[in-house]
Amino acid sequence: MTIHQITNHIKKQIVLISLPRITVIAFILLQIVGMKFYPGGTIHNPDSIGYSFSENFFSDMGAYVARNGEPNYLSMIIFAFSLTIASITYVCYYLVLPKMLGNDKLNYFFACIGSIFAFGGSICLICTGLTPTDLVFESHVFFANNIFHCFLMTAFFYSLVIFRSKLLSKRYAMGYGLFFLAILVYIGVLQFGPSVHSGQKALVLQVVSQKMIVIIFLISVVHQSFGFEKLEKL
Repeated sequence: MTIHQITNHIKKQIVLISLPRITVIAFILLQIVGMKFYPGGTIHNPDSIGYSFSENFFSDMGAYVARNGEPNYLSMIIFAFSLTIASITYVCYYLVLPKMLGNDKLNYFFACIGSIFAFGGSICLICTGLTPTDLVFESHVFFANNIFHCFLMTAFFYSLVIFRSKLLSKRYAMGYGLFFLAILVYIGVLQFGPSVHSGQKALVLQVVSQKMIVIIFLISVVHQSFGFEKLEKL
């Protein structure tokens, strides 16, 4: 094996296996810390203390001022930092995948389209962190929602790519397919679910749905890394 091949192997190991796992762990830890420092307040109970897992959106941590009226600088910085890390990781990850899985022209074409949407979703991730919901609400909602619209298409195309590729087991294609369905369901909740302002139950539904899709997102990333780890040669 030449030096170039060894270097290329190490890079792929880092981008496809190590970096995604480290990012997921870092993202979870940063969210926990951000929740810890969030002063308090929810849409229906502005006087509540601290962060409520079932009544506060992730975006509440990214607000300039918490819903109880107190400054939220530390939580806001942590939130923006965590999304930036995730965005950079996804850009690197989906930059490598087309060459990795594009074993024929059609697969390479599908992979490139999937990666383009992933890049769009990654840009939306950063912009979501940099647009505090209490200062630029419409922009924040636009970017936050389009994270899922973009990765919906990424999941669709990569489901096809992995299914057609002989590199990974078909169960990883099924994993991407389930990821696609989960995002589709969540977008349905966003578009057709009850407004968070209509009542407490509606707020909990929307908040818990958001938490669930983020958890599925993280599990999907880690699951894929095990598929690449099993390959004898990257």
